[in-house]
Amino acid sequence: MSRVLVVEDEAHLAQGLRFNLEAEGYEVTICENGEAALTHLLRGSGADVVVLDVMLPGQDGFAVVSALRQASNFVPVLMLTALHRPEDVLKGFESGADDYLAKPFDLKILLARIRSLLRRRAWVNEAPVQKDTAELSAYEFDGKVVDFRALELRTQNGAFKLTLMEADLLRYLIRHQGLPVSRQQILKDVWNLPADMDTRAIDNFIVRLRRYIEAEPGTPRYLLTVRGVGYKFVAEPVA
Repeated sequence: MSRVLVVEDEAHLAQGLRFNLEAEGYEVTICENGEAALTHLLRGSGADVVVLDVMLPGQDGFAVVSALRQASNFVPVLMLTALHRPEDVLKGFESGADDYLAKPFDLKILLARIRSLLRRRAWVNEAPVQKDTAELSAYEFDGKVVDFRALELRTQNGAFKLTLMEADLLRYLIRHQGLPVSRQQILKDVWNLPADMDTRAIDNFIVRLRRYIEAEPGTPRYLLTVRGVGYKFVAEPVA
């Protein structure tokens, strides 16, 4: 039975989520504020996925997920909030959230997003170790190793922890290596967001990945910009 932590200060919404999630077979815990949620996640019994409101008393959801990511990259977080401007979505992703759903929401969509996050978590935990394909748990290129099981990128300059969002984006680019991938494809295929959404979140994630991978992020050799399209990954560095 998968464990869902609902962090929501509106009692009627929290109880409604508990009812519907338990009906789907999940074990549900509710926390009314961010401090209680972090205590539960870091010192309590934990959770397999977190449904996190942004507008909370005390620490807001952005601060909560940022604090969580300092300790763990493995717990998927779905932000559930009335803040749905592109800049709010971007802030959620940059804080370390794995998905973002605006209120009011469709229950079927929420359940689908939770199932998707749990599948991604299971993939990280259970995928067999292979070094020759992006389809499985690790990928090597030019002296670097992306370990999708450990959510870690190891380079000559050290090891860097990846969030699930960063790992998913990098795996998608590696899987399509040598091919231009549009921002619209990434929004739809990687993050389950509308392809016509106007956001620079992808560009910001690419900037972060370049800091991990590239010796000179300003002149990338692996994560390349394709003008007018999007991005592409190449395993052999471009001179």
